[in-house]
Amino acid sequence: MFKNFLSVSGFTLLSRLTGFLRDVMLSGMVGAGLLGDAFAVASRLPNHFRAIFGEGAFNAAYVPTYLRVYEQSDVEAARHFANQIFTLLLISQLVLLALGWLFMPGFVQLMAPGFAADPEKFNLAVSLTRITFPYLFFITLVTMHSATLNAHGQFAVAAFAPVLLNLFTMGFLGLAFLFPNAAYAAAAGVVISGLAQLALLMFAARRAGLMEKIARPRLDANVRAFFRMFGPAVIGSSGLQIAMFADTIIGSLLATGGLASIYYAERLYQLPIGLVGVAAGTVLLPMMSRCFAREDWEGAFIAQNRTIALTVALTAPFVIAFLVIPEAIVGALFQHGAFHAADTLATAAVLRAYGVGLLAMVAINALRSGSQAMGDTKTPMLVSLGALAINLLLKILLYQPLGAVGIALATSANAWINLAALIFLGLRRYLFQPDETLKSVILAAATAAVVLANVALLLQAPFAALAGRLGLVGNLLALAGLGLAGLIVYGGAMVLGCKALGVDPQRLGLGRLMRKKKD
Repeated sequence: MFKNFLSVSGFTLLSRLTGFLRDVMLSGMVGAGLLGDAFAVASRLPNHFRAIFGEGAFNAAYVPTYLRVYEQSDVEAARHFANQIFTLLLISQLVLLALGWLFMPGFVQLMAPGFAADPEKFNLAVSLTRITFPYLFFITLVTMHSATLNAHGQFAVAAFAPVLLNLFTMGFLGLAFLFPNAAYAAAAGVVISGLAQLALLMFAARRAGLMEKIARPRLDANVRAFFRMFGPAVIGSSGLQIAMFADTIIGSLLATGGLASIYYAERLYQLPIGLVGVAAGTVLLPMMSRCFAREDWEGAFIAQNRTIALTVALTAPFVIAFLVIPEAIVGALFQHGAFHAADTLATAAVLRAYGVGLLAMVAINALRSGSQAMGDTKTPMLVSLGALAINLLLKILLYQPLGAVGIALATSANAWINLAALIFLGLRRYLFQPDETLKSVILAAATAAVVLANVALLLQAPFAALAGRLGLVGNLLALAGLGLAGLIVYGGAMVLGCKALGVDPQRLGLGRLMRKKKD
């Protein structure tokens, strides 16, 4: 399991690093003004649909059902089920693509109602979103191929695919002189990257003998079971995405630049969510599904506890960085070209607000996996609905007095409410059983985080003085140095804390990995 976790995390890290390079180019060429606001909507609309109906909900319903059929029936039955779902998915995406193209002004009006007051911004957003919307078609089919490969323990190709989004976007930005402006170039890069990702996953699926085929869809028992899980999973897996969707809608009511500051802050806090949270959920769901199908309850809970322990340990440094030195991070990464000092301060404030809820956002996937692996998607749905209602109320109350910061704080509150409810219900329904190792790792991580926060405060002023005399490349190198120093401090404090609490690294699966590296 940990090999797969590290594989997904490693390629996700590569994706996020190339994503940073992409966002550095975007901030300099598109900026945080009119073009930035319009592109934020154009990139968000297909991604919101993908996250809500594709990755989270689809995996939650498809992977447990597929593995149950595979484990309890045979390979041919599992393949037949996959073919039927693939065909239904293909038909639904063709219909959605046609509707999107026909009613795109309505979609943009729904997602960014504040743009109606600025016809230039609204028309630009419609044009850009028409370009990016086919990305949804490609990436949803990518999700299907990825889920089948993941169910068979193959995670690397699917984890690498998002890197292509960043590479193609940067490539098209480099050709911006061929387009009306840089936003059009970036939008073209997004849609072409979707086609490239689909081609890559189709090749991997065909090579593994898992390529789905078009089949006559029939509502047999397995397909009906999938849809019974899929409906609630759409809501249960999409609480955070719906909250982000609301961020876009309400953010469009802010002054020009407000929505762009949310976009750039999201690009930063999505790093640990993708690097740790998504990786944890991606690997843990098939693992627990397989254990539950075999009635191996102890194995399922051990996998869940170790995954949550790693999640907390790996996320804590990001929380401290976003709370203590967000100005240094945003300034080093984005402040150049069309992105000015005022944009840095605005984006850093939003990033700090998102940092308040970061740990909860990352941990939700691992906690939700227990219910999903048992085929229970209704519980995460009810939890998500309750948290979302509170979230929307907080957004409405906070966006006027606090602006973009209020919107981000409401999203953080939503994450903590969601996580607390999942923990409570998981304990009551025997879907989450924390052990002593998990409790000790959480305590060690909290102690190491306090040490790191103090070190970050001490290094912040020297870093700011150094960065003020350097150009873009120098700022990035200085930020990398600051991050390396923080990693050494946090890692050392974490190791000492674990030893003081009697936690053996081998109990987390790390000892085995280290031995493999030495062999």
